[in-house]
Amino acid sequence: MASHSSLVDMALSDIARKTERMINQVGRQRKTAKGWKPAVTGFSGYGSSDRVHVLGRVLMEDPYSEPETEIQRGWRQFITTQVGNHPVTVRVGDQVVQSKSDANGYIDVLVLDHGLEPGWNEVVIEAKDAEPATARVLIVEPGARIGLVSDIDDTVMVTWLPRAVLAAWNSWVRHTNTRKPVPGMAEFYRQLLADHPGAPVVYLSTGAWNTFETLQSFIDVNGLPDGPMLLTDWGPTPTGMFRSGQEHKKVQLRNLFIDFPDINWILVGDDGQHDPLIYGDAVFEHPDRIAGVAIRQLSAGEHVLSHGTVSALEDIDADDRHGAPVIQGADGFELLREFRAKPFPQVTGTLEQGVE
Repeated sequence: MASHSSLVDMALSDIARKTERMINQVGRQRKTAKGWKPAVTGFSGYGSSDRVHVLGRVLMEDPYSEPETEIQRGWRQFITTQVGNHPVTVRVGDQVVQSKSDANGYIDVLVLDHGLEPGWNEVVIEAKDAEPATARVLIVEPGARIGLVSDIDDTVMVTWLPRAVLAAWNSWVRHTNTRKPVPGMAEFYRQLLADHPGAPVVYLSTGAWNTFETLQSFIDVNGLPDGPMLLTDWGPTPTGMFRSGQEHKKVQLRNLFIDFPDINWILVGDDGQHDPLIYGDAVFEHPDRIAGVAIRQLSAGEHVLSHGTVSALEDIDADDRHGAPVIQGADGFELLREFRAKPFPQVTGTLEQGVE
């Protein structure tokens, strides 16, 4: 039986969802009257030789607006009007799939027998009254046996999430091209996957889809390996005012295990939130599917800014008793040193020497 507090949360979330839908509907009507039209944004998807997930979103857009410059304020990314339940057509190779966006405008279409070659491909998403848009999809090589799942916030990018004031400052106020990378992570990933050139890299984050383009630019500019992103929506759900970041990560990890049964994954995150718990559960439940775990350890100051205390919220069992090796370090350089001292048996290959 649900507790009183959970029932209150569900009631409040229902009110919030209805309010959000009403505001969005009014905004859509007003923008349509001003000449705005639906526009498609393609996200990066992923798939195997058998099937591929095509991801995107339909939002209202002013066709007469000037293109935004790279130096834009992040809050613009969150002032959007979604186009829900909107007819879309996805074209992948010779396959054509008809579908609709969900209530929040998101597109998630599974296409079978696509015929695409391994590597990055472009697909086309069409929507009623909108210009066609392209979306990239990564088709994982059939022979891949190692993959990497990486968090973003405070793992490869310094963000200080989720403290409300600092999160707002970093995500909505500061220029989106001023994000700072965690030192050494690009080099750590490069050497970690040096002997696995076909290994897929998937960025699994609780960040909002609205920041997709900013995050993609950050990855490109800072030399991180390219890979599809699995982000989330920050809106209310039927059971709570905010979506569960932990549940999002757990579900997406399970999906990757199912979609790629022959790949064992390296899981990389940080100890600022719940990555140690989520990854520890994955090791416990799927010890044969985890090649290793790497946790970036935040400083005391970062912990305070992240969740209000000077130490980690969760710890991960580092004694390998469940079969997956664990390394921890303050940045990518320290993680690489730890990896050299304690290699992951399934991953170890030729490691370059000389980390600063």
